[in-house]
Amino acid sequence: MTTTTKPVRVRFAPSPTGDLHVGGARTALFTYLYARQHEGAFILRIEDTDQARYDEASINSITASLRWLGLDWDEGPDIGGPSGPYFQSERLELYREHVDRLLAEDYAYECYCSPERLAELRDEQRKAGRPPGYDRHCRNLTDEERQAKRDEGIKPVVRLKVPLDGATSGLDLLRGPITFENAKLEDAVLLKSDGFPTYHLAVVVDDKEMGITHVTRGEEWIPSMPLHLILWDAFGWERPVFAHMPVILKPDGKGKLSKRDGAASLLALRDEGYLHEAVVNYLAMVGWAYDDHTEIFSMDDLIEKFSLERVSPSPARFNYDKLEWMNQHYINHIVDVDDLAARVVPLLVSEGLVDSVPEGSDTEKLVIEAVGLIKDKMKFLTEGPDLISYFLAEPPDYDTALLVPRKTEPDAALRGLKAARDVIAEIGVEDEEAVEARLRALAGEVDLKVGQLFMPIRVAVTGRTASPGLFETLRVVNKERSLARMDRAIAKLEGYEAVAAD
Repeated sequence: MTTTTKPVRVRFAPSPTGDLHVGGARTALFTYLYARQHEGAFILRIEDTDQARYDEASINSITASLRWLGLDWDEGPDIGGPSGPYFQSERLELYREHVDRLLAEDYAYECYCSPERLAELRDEQRKAGRPPGYDRHCRNLTDEERQAKRDEGIKPVVRLKVPLDGATSGLDLLRGPITFENAKLEDAVLLKSDGFPTYHLAVVVDDKEMGITHVTRGEEWIPSMPLHLILWDAFGWERPVFAHMPVILKPDGKGKLSKRDGAASLLALRDEGYLHEAVVNYLAMVGWAYDDHTEIFSMDDLIEKFSLERVSPSPARFNYDKLEWMNQHYINHIVDVDDLAARVVPLLVSEGLVDSVPEGSDTEKLVIEAVGLIKDKMKFLTEGPDLISYFLAEPPDYDTALLVPRKTEPDAALRGLKAARDVIAEIGVEDEEAVEARLRALAGEVDLKVGQLFMPIRVAVTGRTASPGLFETLRVVNKERSLARMDRAIAKLEGYEAVAAD
């Protein structure tokens, strides 16, 4: 796949202007997989030159998202490395040096046009039906004219001197050769008047200085590709390999999935109860496939089997139903119960069901057992606390009518519950098979169907009509607490009967 023999060095270079969303996360994932597959370096670089939109909290959000996904970097702002610094705002002197070189070699020029002039120009172009763009007003200023502007105290921007004719061609690994007519390109700004570089300059200089061999980024940067190729050639540097990832569409296919789409944020997905393994697995399949039937991949599987060549250049829809299915599959069938319980624990603490769960404690054992009973009913990690709440705390008050099954009289339900209570007091709950056999026999003895007997017991012990297997539930709740809850249910039914009699 590669057209370079250099050791693979790739980078993920987000702008700290908000949370990491699924489009950026997929690019990061594909980049990471390629690095690990080729035993290369995965570099995190923060492109913070857009100071107007800079959000310091975004950096923590982005790094937390990457760590949650399991994408560890080899060099970056927090761990350093031989190519630092890894914040672009700390590399301004380097960009200035490279701009000076471009100016000296006539690949760039200073532009003194005011914002007002540029706004007027764009307005005129729109009125004339022409595409807006810079008219190269300052491209051929004489030395005297430039000096006069400087004497007026005007701080210029520096623009790339794009060739006026011919074409610029480059290779995209997903799309093949792409050719751009130079006449349609704009003399893009490379360095702003405040000394900060634009994306075009910074990305090229940083990729060269950091030894980046493969540039993976979103397809929205394809229009910028010729400007970057012109810069690579102007500096006389060997071009990297480019691969522009296809856009991710909203579920209905109408428009690009964006940060404004709520759960498109990685941290939003985490907080909604998605497992990072499921998100990684799903993101890998948005635009890529190993074959026509394999759907479940661990990270190790992906490192072994992923290839950029099999990434489709066509847009791919983000399917929340498929992601939900995959999340449920991981919870139900892949993540072991001890691991799943450990992930539920922080949610239990935050909801006040437990104060803490010390390792090796009875509470930890109870949580593990409870999660083991309900994991097949979970779609999201966040459902765990509710599904196991009655194992850890007394059920909230419930409607007494729930203790009376359909087509059952209250006195019959009460009679059955009292008899069941006596059985459990006698034989306990540890031997599930013995309890089940005895209670099934009891149903006939008290002239009730099995369901008419079992439902009041279930409601009494859990406070709800649906739970895991009744006898498993009784065992995990334990004999003492089960009896206490049945006593409360009996009292509720006795009161219910009295009211009904009145």
